[in-house]
Amino acid sequence: MKKYFNLFDFSQEVNYKTEVLSGLTVALALVPEAVAFAMIAGLSPLTGLYAAFVMGFVTSILGGRPGMISGATGAVAVVIAALALSHGPEYIFFTVILAGVMQILAGIFKLGKLMRLVPHPVIFGFVNGLAIIIFMSQLDQFKDASGAWLVNQELYMMLGLVLLTMLIIWGLPKLTKLVPSSLVAILTIFGIVVAFGLDTRTVGDIASIQGGFPPFHIPDVPFTLETFTIVFPFAVIMAGVGLIESLLTLNIVDEITETRGRGNKEAAAQGIANVLSGFFSGMGGCAMIGQSLINISAGARARLSGIVASVTLLMFVMFGSSLIEKVPMAALTGLMIMVSIGTFEWASLRTINKMPKSDIFVMFTVTIVTAVLHNLALAVVVGVIIAALVFAWDNAKRIRARKHTDENGVKHYEIYGPLFFGSITVFNEKFDVLNDPVEIIIDFKESRIVDMSAIAALDKITERYEKVGKKVHLRHLSKDCLLLLENADSIIDVNVVDDPRYKVVVNKV
Repeated sequence: MKKYFNLFDFSQEVNYKTEVLSGLTVALALVPEAVAFAMIAGLSPLTGLYAAFVMGFVTSILGGRPGMISGATGAVAVVIAALALSHGPEYIFFTVILAGVMQILAGIFKLGKLMRLVPHPVIFGFVNGLAIIIFMSQLDQFKDASGAWLVNQELYMMLGLVLLTMLIIWGLPKLTKLVPSSLVAILTIFGIVVAFGLDTRTVGDIASIQGGFPPFHIPDVPFTLETFTIVFPFAVIMAGVGLIESLLTLNIVDEITETRGRGNKEAAAQGIANVLSGFFSGMGGCAMIGQSLINISAGARARLSGIVASVTLLMFVMFGSSLIEKVPMAALTGLMIMVSIGTFEWASLRTINKMPKSDIFVMFTVTIVTAVLHNLALAVVVGVIIAALVFAWDNAKRIRARKHTDENGVKHYEIYGPLFFGSITVFNEKFDVLNDPVEIIIDFKESRIVDMSAIAALDKITERYEKVGKKVHLRHLSKDCLLLLENADSIIDVNVVDDPRYKVVVNKV
């Protein structure tokens, strides 16, 4: 029987020390982000922390990509913020459960394969925009409570600690990889602040993280059609955003590790995690590219690191809140800035002159939409639509027709290139209806009829020839093209001839 739990697959080598240490590092990085995202959504900090625990724990065990980290995310926070403000947290919990059910269905019906429709420039733009978001979000740590920029000694101290954190994360792996450089950096900065009694912002200055085990409860909302109408749009958007971000993160981790995750399994796992998060007082979430990259860059490749991270986070909440609240934000800020640098696809800038202009446009459009609007789903959808339109335009220009007249006086039009809605105008221009002989053959050996627009174009061209007393035959249609014509029999009337050379089975119409 095939095993999916790498933690228990003893035939696969697992570095337990690396997995545990990486999980501890990720747990520390999860705390401030979970708190911040909960506050963005207008919810209590514990709502974000509970979501980070449930999402991380469930997806680490059931997910389709070992080593990937899930938790409360900014993308989800932005989606549910308006609902939290207007209807409160109980409606959020119900929304999270409903979104989770949709994601489970997406996994069951194998909709993860739709990620094949996302072109590489869109992934580049998504990743670059996300890197910018991560970096820009860290700039708030250089401001005081009133929103003004730090000055003088406070600014220099913050900059110094952040730069030292970044230096350790960058330089330590060049000396040794026995321990995660991120964890060493956090502990070093923590030690410096404590030893010298430096007055700098800590995790506890953002919010208290003290709490107990996530309480189970059924959302306290009226289960009526009105409630469903209110939360359904938010649930749909949340489910879509969560799946897009999770599956894109899965693809990125796949590229880094040169392995292949299971998109549909990950979609179902995300759904199960969100359902449980909603029942256990969490705000829901999805895969986190920042924390996933921290985990992968530390050398984690199995499920153990994610389990350790989520359980450690819960231990922080239940027993270690007083200690974790003393961790300097400068250390976590430096860590996240290094994550943003590592997330950005610098190779995409070096290949600008070598990429098609349309791909460059798509990449920058997705980057801008992601970075400015913080709407990851919209950015990806816009990128896919633009890429699809460019593809359709390019293929519309590729349709050609070779022409010759045989010894019997029959004129042949040998079509090559796809015939679809974008190419029918060019297709119609290929024919000389008035000057052609009384019988012509349109040969589709190197072409395909793709859609109803193409079928309508065939009907139109045969009608034009019929009006002047001429006859049109279609030859070398593939089986799917013949099926399209058969299904459209009540709409159009075209004449299909048998293929004497290839024995193509056709129906006379």
